[in-house]
Amino acid sequence: TGSPNIICSALPTHWRSNKTLPVAFKVVALGEVSDGTVVTIKAGNDENWCGELRNASAIMKNQVAKFNDLRFVGRSGRG
Repeated sequence: TGSPNIICSALPTHWRSNKTLPVAFKVVALGEVSDGTVVTIKAGNDENWCGELRNASAIMKNQVAKFNDLRFVGRSGRG
Protein backbone atom coordinates (compact mmCIF):
# COMPACT_ATOMS: atom_id res chain seq x y z
CA THR A 1 0.00 0.00 0.00
CA GLY A 2 1.00 3.64 -0.24
CA SER A 3 0.08 4.30 3.39
CA PRO A 4 2.40 3.59 6.34
CA ASN A 5 -0.65 2.94 8.55
CA ILE A 6 -2.21 0.25 6.33
CA ILE A 7 -0.73 -3.19 5.65
CA CYS A 8 -2.16 -6.15 3.78
CA SER A 9 -1.56 -9.85 3.35
CA ALA A 10 0.49 -11.10 0.41
CA LEU A 11 -1.10 -12.21 -2.84
CA PRO A 12 0.02 -15.26 -4.84
CA THR A 13 2.42 -14.34 -7.67
CA HIS A 14 0.14 -16.15 -10.13
CA TRP A 15 -3.54 -16.95 -9.75
CA ARG A 16 -6.14 -18.13 -12.25
CA SER A 17 -8.93 -15.70 -12.98
CA ASN A 18 -12.24 -16.05 -11.16
CA LYS A 19 -10.88 -18.50 -8.57
CA THR A 20 -11.06 -17.94 -4.83
CA LEU A 21 -7.71 -17.19 -3.19
CA PRO A 22 -6.26 -20.02 -1.05
CA VAL A 23 -6.55 -17.86 2.10
CA ALA A 24 -8.61 -14.76 2.88
CA PHE A 25 -6.99 -11.46 1.87
CA LYS A 26 -6.70 -9.07 4.84
CA VAL A 27 -6.17 -5.34 5.21
CA VAL A 28 -4.92 -4.27 8.64
CA ALA A 29 -5.09 -0.70 9.93
CA LEU A 30 -2.25 0.24 12.28
CA GLY A 31 -4.02 3.50 13.15
CA GLU A 32 -7.52 4.05 14.48
CA VAL A 33 -10.29 3.05 12.03
CA SER A 34 -13.86 2.73 13.26
CA ASP A 35 -15.59 -0.64 13.16
CA GLY A 36 -18.09 -0.73 10.31
CA THR A 37 -15.92 1.30 7.91
CA VAL A 38 -16.24 -0.05 4.36
CA VAL A 39 -12.87 -0.94 2.82
CA THR A 40 -12.63 -1.25 -0.97
CA ILE A 41 -9.47 -2.43 -2.71
CA LYS A 42 -8.14 -2.16 -6.25
CA ALA A 43 -5.27 -4.00 -7.93
CA GLY A 44 -3.34 -3.74 -11.14
CA ASN A 45 0.04 -3.91 -12.83
CA ASP A 46 2.01 -2.18 -15.61
CA GLU A 47 -0.31 -3.57 -18.31
CA ASN A 48 -3.62 -3.03 -16.53
CA TRP A 49 -3.59 -0.21 -13.98
CA CYS A 50 -6.93 -1.15 -12.42
CA GLY A 51 -8.03 -4.74 -12.93
CA GLU A 52 -11.56 -5.99 -12.39
CA LEU A 53 -12.17 -7.55 -8.98
CA ARG A 54 -15.16 -9.35 -7.53
CA ASN A 55 -16.03 -9.09 -3.82
CA ALA A 56 -13.54 -6.22 -3.41
CA SER A 57 -15.28 -4.58 -0.43
CA ALA A 58 -15.24 -5.66 3.21
CA ILE A 59 -16.17 -4.20 6.59
CA MET A 60 -13.49 -3.14 9.07
CA LYS A 61 -13.78 -4.91 12.43
CA ASN A 62 -11.13 -4.68 15.17
CA GLN A 63 -8.77 -2.89 12.75
CA VAL A 64 -9.00 -5.75 10.17
CA ALA A 65 -10.98 -5.98 6.93
CA LYS A 66 -11.19 -9.60 5.76
CA PHE A 67 -11.98 -10.39 2.11
CA ASN A 68 -13.21 -14.00 2.20
CA ASP A 69 -13.99 -14.44 -1.51
CA LEU A 70 -11.80 -11.92 -3.37
CA ARG A 71 -11.55 -12.85 -7.05
CA PHE A 72 -9.61 -11.44 -9.98
CA VAL A 73 -11.81 -11.38 -13.08
CA GLY A 74 -10.46 -11.71 -16.63
CA ARG A 75 -7.19 -9.90 -17.32
CA SER A 76 -7.15 -8.23 -13.94
CA GLY A 77 -3.45 -7.66 -13.47
CA ARG A 78 -2.60 -10.87 -11.59
CA GLY A 79 -1.09 -13.94 -13.22
